[in-house]
Amino acid sequence: MSGFENPDATESSRQLTGWPDSTKLLCLTRRLGGNFAHRMKLENRLALITGGGRGIGRAIAIAFAREGASVALAARTRAQVDRVADEIASEFGVETLALECNVADAESVSRAFAHSSEQFGGGPDILVNNAGIAETAPFAKTDEAMWQRHLETNLTGTFRCTRAALPEMLARGWGRIINIASIAGKTGAPYIAAYAASKHGVLGLTRTLALEAGASGITVNAICPGYVDTEMTSRGIEKIVTKTGKSADDALSALKQMSPQNRLVTAEEVAALAVLLASEDGRGINGQAINVDGGTVLF
Repeated sequence: MSGFENPDATESSRQLTGWPDSTKLLCLTRRLGGNFAHRMKLENRLALITGGGRGIGRAIAIAFAREGASVALAARTRAQVDRVADEIASEFGVETLALECNVADAESVSRAFAHSSEQFGGGPDILVNNAGIAETAPFAKTDEAMWQRHLETNLTGTFRCTRAALPEMLARGWGRIINIASIAGKTGAPYIAAYAASKHGVLGLTRTLALEAGASGITVNAICPGYVDTEMTSRGIEKIVTKTGKSADDALSALKQMSPQNRLVTAEEVAALAVLLASEDGRGINGQAINVDGGTVLF
């Protein structure tokens, strides 16, 4: 017998000869007292997620908590993050915090990060910049107020939160920053000039910071979703119906057909990638803008 062989496992294997593999695995796991338990990828990590009250933000928060992370959820609507924080604490038993925060307001960001640091004894190990807005208009009807709303929330909000989180990450020599961008940040599209410009800016910020912080144990990446089955897409469908007279089913079908897979992606698919980027398994991924879009954009 080798020094690495478990005698209990060996005996159990002999007794289960001829049984289906799935049955063998179940029985061996029970006999060995659960030695095959799931390894928590984010245990002892704190994640702060903006836009955490619904959609992609909520899905990422749940996925992180499932992997053992404590989560601070920030959003403008306090009731939403309260519900998600309670849901996560109840299901996974991790520490949570709900924060009312408008990333377009510098003082609001400062207060939220201060509250989180007081609660958890320090800043986040993982920052997910997910808060964002998306409005549509022809460029000729895109006024300066609309332009500024997108820059303030989508781009400057990402800047503000990253500035708040980065110093402690640099001090501890470890950190993960994940920016939720969009395939519109790579390609553009008609009627979304303000949105596309803000998301292009997020990709530029991501790449620059990845080069600056990469030698300090910090990775900075962006996720670029296509159309996701969330409330934001549902609102987009409502606008299409109002402006074009198409039925909701026809509008949804048109969005699905933009993907070679002929479907919307799910928030959980985006969250699965976020878990990889946040974990040690993703430490070699830095400065990337990764699409989750079923193949709509191939770069």
